[in-house]
Amino acid sequence: MGTEQQAIRLLILDDSQNNAEHLVSVLRNAGHATRAHRVTSVEDLQDSLQQSWDLCLTLPQTSFIQASDACNLIRKTRDIPIILLLDQADIDSTIQAMRQGMQDAVPLSAEKLLTLVVQRELASLQARRQARIAEQTLKEVEKRCQLLLDSSVDAIAYVHDGMHIYANRAYVGLFGYDDPDDLAAEPMVGLIAAKDQSAFKDFLRHYHERGAQNELRCSAKDVDGKEFPVVLSLSPANYDGEPCTQVVIRVETASADFEEKLKAMASQDLVTGLFNRNHFQEEVERISEQVIREGNPSTLVYLTIDAFNGLQTNIGIGGADLVLADLAQILRASFAEDTLMARFGDDALSVLVQDQEPEGLLDTLQTLRRKVEGNLFEAAGRTVQITLSVGVASLNENDHDPSLIINRALRLAEQVSRDGGNNIKIFNPLEELAHEANRGNLIALVQHALETDGFQLQYQPIVSLRGEAGELYEAYLRLINSQGEEVPAADFLPTAEEAGLAVAIDRWVISKAINQLCEKRNGNGQTRLLVNLSAASLQDMELPQWLAEQLKVNRLPSDAIMFQFNDADANTHMKQAKALTEALKSLHCQVSLSHFGCALNPYGALKYLQVDLIKVDSSFSKDLSNPEAVDKLKDIITTLHNQGKLTIVPCVDSATMIPSLWQAGVNYIQGNYLQAPSDNMNYDFNAE
Repeated sequence: MGTEQQAIRLLILDDSQNNAEHLVSVLRNAGHATRAHRVTSVEDLQDSLQQSWDLCLTLPQTSFIQASDACNLIRKTRDIPIILLLDQADIDSTIQAMRQGMQDAVPLSAEKLLTLVVQRELASLQARRQARIAEQTLKEVEKRCQLLLDSSVDAIAYVHDGMHIYANRAYVGLFGYDDPDDLAAEPMVGLIAAKDQSAFKDFLRHYHERGAQNELRCSAKDVDGKEFPVVLSLSPANYDGEPCTQVVIRVETASADFEEKLKAMASQDLVTGLFNRNHFQEEVERISEQVIREGNPSTLVYLTIDAFNGLQTNIGIGGADLVLADLAQILRASFAEDTLMARFGDDALSVLVQDQEPEGLLDTLQTLRRKVEGNLFEAAGRTVQITLSVGVASLNENDHDPSLIINRALRLAEQVSRDGGNNIKIFNPLEELAHEANRGNLIALVQHALETDGFQLQYQPIVSLRGEAGELYEAYLRLINSQGEEVPAADFLPTAEEAGLAVAIDRWVISKAINQLCEKRNGNGQTRLLVNLSAASLQDMELPQWLAEQLKVNRLPSDAIMFQFNDADANTHMKQAKALTEALKSLHCQVSLSHFGCALNPYGALKYLQVDLIKVDSSFSKDLSNPEAVDKLKDIITTLHNQGKLTIVPCVDSATMIPSLWQAGVNYIQGNYLQAPSDNMNYDFNAE
């Protein structure tokens, strides 16, 4: 879940309240939540500067102060970007404003320019604040690191131009010295046995080119000339602000080979033989540091198998593993032997190609995509074909944050998959700007909908196949933009969750659902409603108490409303999901789990969660004309029934599905064949 978007704390120097409100409106329409204060006097400005502010917008002159004087007053105590607002574009006034310490001058009529300048200055301010925090943190970390170095049992030294500039006690003792100062004038090569000195010098010159292969086995000698086998690990470092080389020495033992094998196993995915996710992330981190030092770009590729859940359903987990193993072989054949490749997730592989821009890699990736598309994979006695969705991002001097680059490539692969898959998408900075602008617009739209009660609810019936009495509906959230168009939930819900608005949305849905359910039950006391919860609400431990108050105020029986959350969210936040389901059960609310069956161990979560209904993932009922698919669904339903769970199958789009679902033992069905989501709870549950 993303952190909540922070509102801009804005100072406005303008005699007009209307003008100030217009400026706030301009920023809010651009997606910036804003908390503004209009300054009305010099004393008010001085008092305001006792607080923290993010931005100041000022006219050249107000009734109580000149912009230049306000700038001087602010600069004495605060780091606040100041933007001068002009009646019209004036180069001379802009130059003068910047010389006086203001960040920019913008015509009042240029609202789009103003929002871009504000965005730039806020980003710059955030960078300065982070730099100050980082500087302080760095000092504290350096102190702790020095203490750790001094007390470490590992032999560690820092070497510059072949000479020791620091050695810890373990290093000094390893070579038989009493005082670290005794090593100050000793070149490191003097600690290496004569027979290995030539190899050591060559290794020292070129170790930074070897990537992960930065270890050397050789013989060292102590102060008395006694030789002993060691492993040297070298890596670039800084000590006292100077670039140098960190040296870690480990004495060789009889178990060294065994330890190396254990280390290799810990970094490997056993299914594909590629590296695992943890090792890949560590290596990307290391290579990103190299990119910063040397400037050579690298390309990160994220590949996902299209419709993997359906594939896994058809051929089983073991069969899917065989497909992944074969795909890994194709991947190895497509790139150089020393290319970093890993299994990044259940259905995802990742590749990092050093010294290569994404555009230069496109032909290779297209060839790989076509090869995978045309390959016949053998698994579980069946022949299957797969396609890939590929996202590509560059790791370079400007963008060197490993987590950011990985997330970019992942997001692009997800976009390709949503658009139909079997394609490649390379990160484009201009598209990213458009994405961020759209994200800001979506956040502003969601916030406006929350403030004005602007969301809508629609309802879809859930019908019993076993003749149970009563009415059950599922509530769906709808968002309409200013053009009267529906915004897809897949677009606005993830953005809202990243912005920290998911809990507020869930509570709006619950409140609205309770109100409309109360109205419906006045005419039919048997109607119940299923409401979805986000991952954010799974972690909201205040939700049960709030819900209890809502039910009490509205005089609604707690068994009239049930709550549903995603199986993947439950597995990610198992501890919180367990606590929430227990709390909901104490309120006598039923709980449902959706998209069930896609996890590697789908039944594992049921050991910890108190759930009543299970909505099976729609991939299990897509092809019920296939007897194997029916048997697979029947096995799932039977297992769930044996655990006392009722079952729902969604996406029932035709009458031909119903006999198979009835035969499989399904309790409830839902889908457009019965009724598409509508504004009213008006389905005739007595119809045949």
